[in-house]
Amino acid sequence: MDVDFQVKEDKTPNVAVGTLVRTSAEGTRARCVFANGTTILVSKFLAYFIRPGDELRFLAPLETADASTQIYIRSTSEERRRDAFQAEIGYVAQPQKDKQGNLFVSAEVVGVGIGIRTIYLPCEALRDYFYAGNRRRARDRQPSFYELLRVNANATPTELRLAFRLRVLELREGQAPAGEIRAAERAFNILASPELRACYDALLNDPASPALFPYGGFGSLLVMGDRSRDGTTFYASRILAFLPAQTIAQVRVSLRKCNFYRDRAIYRDARRKSEIVFDQCALPLAWDPSWNQWKHLLGAKAMVEAAFIQSGKYQRRADTWHLLRWQTALPSRIGVTLPANIAEQVNEARHTHHRFGQFADALDRVRTRLESAPIERAELRKLCAELGIPGDFDVALITWKADYEAFYYRQLCKRTRRLYLFRSEYIFDLETAVIVEIPQLGHATYLFSKPASMTEFLTLYARGTREDILQNRGNVAERLGFLSRIIHRVKPQAWLKEVKLRLGEAVDYVEASE
Repeated sequence: MDVDFQVKEDKTPNVAVGTLVRTSAEGTRARCVFANGTTILVSKFLAYFIRPGDELRFLAPLETADASTQIYIRSTSEERRRDAFQAEIGYVAQPQKDKQGNLFVSAEVVGVGIGIRTIYLPCEALRDYFYAGNRRRARDRQPSFYELLRVNANATPTELRLAFRLRVLELREGQAPAGEIRAAERAFNILASPELRACYDALLNDPASPALFPYGGFGSLLVMGDRSRDGTTFYASRILAFLPAQTIAQVRVSLRKCNFYRDRAIYRDARRKSEIVFDQCALPLAWDPSWNQWKHLLGAKAMVEAAFIQSGKYQRRADTWHLLRWQTALPSRIGVTLPANIAEQVNEARHTHHRFGQFADALDRVRTRLESAPIERAELRKLCAELGIPGDFDVALITWKADYEAFYYRQLCKRTRRLYLFRSEYIFDLETAVIVEIPQLGHATYLFSKPASMTEFLTLYARGTREDILQNRGNVAERLGFLSRIIHRVKPQAWLKEVKLRLGEAVDYVEASE
């Protein structure tokens, strides 16, 4: 595609500058035709803000522009009309005051573009876009989010979700305009977030209050305003559109990894950097904070399908600020499927926890014994019976932690001849090797060659620590036959593949890649 280059004016290589002659509809898009005969395709929404004679600037070559493409539209009309700028943005800072005392936020522009690196957004622009019940009405005539959902201002998260579902159903049956449904969804997503709800309530009381950019930015932003003299900053006066970076995903959520509160449950996956917040309508279980006492005994998993949007915050570590990026499930786009026998699993976990309390003194004595020497599972059961603990009690739960993934334990149990418990560890005696596992997140699997005497191996192992093995203090790693550590990866199947390779088993590469 031939383009005009005006490098001297923009001082940025490959910036094409074209004067628009006309636009014409082409399917779901609009074609922009420039004075030099070149064209690009843009969305019909963006084309609405372009007029003949306007000057467009973008990186060349470009044939089709999407929502993340940087495009600067400079108005050349004698009637003073603000310019427009579309770009992908990253983190948006917290509100602060400029020299005149006006509240604003700054958004960083992502990627190489036409030279604009920052977008300044006044808080009233955020208020009028994200926190407006009806963007076409004046501020004093807008319905509140509570009015849109038909709930009172003290509604709980569960009541908000029920109201949202009913309202959307009502609007769809009444064939309401799509804008009304989107407004109801925007209202729910703001009110479902404690931080954003507090911001919205403050704006209701005082429209001049600081306004937060929801979830910290990250997405495609189209704004109207003016470019700074040096060309590196765009001072926005109005938000025309924002499309958050979004992915649809299905994830299995271990209920034992949720933190349960009175009105919500929060699941965080530190490895995948993802977060899901449930109310008791989204996750239909009658939980309460007492679940945190025994949730580690609950092996049930929920299948969650959700729309995840990028979010982030800066945290200070060692005198340096670091941006932490997360994926947050959009409250309005969460669907949960629970196991058919979830009630039985909950009752069993609660019953097991009751047993822990009932036999607390006996279990403390067992743990004391495990601190001094490894005990084989069958012997441990006999010891428990002598202490009055019922025979159907699973002794493996004595050291089990809430964040441990049961997949690792099940796979090793399938291959073991004998299982020993020692301190907070499991020692698996396999046919061709010995594997040591700590049932807690963040610990690797330790692999040892098959010893001539398991008794001698256990005696030597009990004298040291994992740090002694890694440092080979006193030649202990060599004497134990230490081979390697196998890291618990993000995908457990990758861990299983490596275990099979180390043990000389056939690997199903299709299974391992899933």
